[in-house]
Amino acid sequence: MQHSQLLTEIPVLETERFTLRGVTPNDATKLFPMMSNKETMKFITPDPVKSEADMQEVVTNYLTKFKDQKEIPWVIINKETDEIIGQFRLHKLHLWHRKAEMGAVVGEAFQQKGVMTEVLQVILPFAFETLNLNRLVGDIFAENDGSRKLLEKFGFTKEGVLRDTDFDGERYHDTVVYSMLKKEYLNKITPLE
Repeated sequence: MQHSQLLTEIPVLETERFTLRGVTPNDATKLFPMMSNKETMKFITPDPVKSEADMQEVVTNYLTKFKDQKEIPWVIINKETDEIIGQFRLHKLHLWHRKAEMGAVVGEAFQQKGVMTEVLQVILPFAFETLNLNRLVGDIFAENDGSRKLLEKFGFTKEGVLRDTDFDGERYHDTVVYSMLKKEYLNKITPLE
C-alpha cells in the first residue's frame, strides 16, 4: 500500500472507554477551554491559545499538515458522555524516514485516570504496524512525571536531556527525549495496569 493512499483520511481508533477520531474545524470551540488552560498546558507550552479564533487557526494548521502528510491529529472522545476530553497528534511525521513524534493534551478533569494508557495501546500498533514507522518519539518537559512514567511503562528508552529548550516567561525548562523503535515494539510485553 502506498503511503499517499494510506493517509487520505484520519482513521478512527477505539479503546474500551475512548474514541479517537480525526479533528475537524468544528472541534475548535470544544478544544479551546482545554487548550487555553495554563495549568493543563503547563508541560506543553507557556503560551497557550488566547481565543477561539486562535484555536481555529491551530486546527486549520493541523489539517493542513495532515493533507501534507506531516501530521495525524485526533480528538479523544469519552464514549460514555460523547465529550471531547483531549487531543492526540502524531506530528513531525516523516514517511520516508518512517518516524513521528507524539503530542497529547488531556483535560484537567481526566488527567491521571488512565486515558493515555488506553490511547497508547491503540496508537503503538497503528504507528508501527499500520503506518510501518520505525521510530516514535515522546519529548517531554523534565518536570512532567506523569508522561515520564507512562513512556517508561510502555518501554520507551530515555535518549537524553536537551537543556534549557523552552522558556516559560520566567525560567527555562529541560526537555527529556524518549523513543521506541519498531523492533523494540515488536519485542515488548504489553504493560500491566
